[in-house]
Amino acid sequence: MGKGKRLQALTVERPATIQEAVQLLNDGGDTAKVLAGGTDVIVIARSRRRTIDLLVDVKHIPELTAIEWDPGSGLTIGAAAPCYELYGNADINANYPAIIDSASLIGGTGIQGRASFGGNLCNSSPSGDTIPTQIVLEATANIVGPGGERSVPVEDFCTGPGRNVLEQGEFLVSLHFPAPEAGGGARFLRFIPRNEMDIAVCNAASAVKLDGDTVRWARVSLGAVAPVPLLVQEAADALVGNPLNDDTIAAAAEASRNAASPIDDMRGSIRQRKHLSAVLTTRTLEQAGARARGENVPSVGGH
Repeated sequence: MGKGKRLQALTVERPATIQEAVQLLNDGGDTAKVLAGGTDVIVIARSRRRTIDLLVDVKHIPELTAIEWDPGSGLTIGAAAPCYELYGNADINANYPAIIDSASLIGGTGIQGRASFGGNLCNSSPSGDTIPTQIVLEATANIVGPGGERSVPVEDFCTGPGRNVLEQGEFLVSLHFPAPEAGGGARFLRFIPRNEMDIAVCNAASAVKLDGDTVRWARVSLGAVAPVPLLVQEAADALVGNPLNDDTIAAAAEASRNAASPIDDMRGSIRQRKHLSAVLTTRTLEQAGARARGENVPSVGGH
């Protein structure tokens, strides 16, 4: 055995129902964690950044891996549904291409076989690549715990780097996305420092709904430029009621630049991240508008 750190000694339980999982997590306290894809929590356990005594494997609970689409009520994605099932789903490809933008970017093919939108949200990294998309598509997080069920808008889910609203015994069961409307389009993009470092320097998503050339609704979200992924209301305010053109997009981009409050680190500088906030807002709005007009904008991952 080399000198690398060994994985913590821990127990894995595989509940068959939501209530069994709640009981296990509640009894386990702070040292019990959900295992969905495991692409984050296993790394955390191995690095011993947190003490983990119990992993609750929720992939055997049917609700956690289900993908349900209804043209009237929208899309529900189980928190443990892996990314490859999302970009392989015809209904998601047809109605939520921005989800495909994110799902096809999470790691390589092997990671996409396990990593999930739900797990990416619960990891609550400021640079999580699925979270801005979830925010602009008005996703709600469906949570179950000892006190019952509750729903939280995704923009309110993360409370700090690696922190979120989940309380003891609670876990994320699913994400719900409202049905798309005519004249709507959304787009996600990111900038990474190099292909070998798959962590965004900045990422962004935008969604618009158009009446002709006029924006009747908009959302813009930024990641990796603040302690939590941001919903930039000022960017939307610059667009709604106005044509989607170079001037209004530039105003929204400037609002994103101003909203960003990044740090300097090995991936990028404050100046670069604020610049990228504006650039990615510009590009995602242009391409969200193209999708809203029915133009084909291929997803970034190529799936």
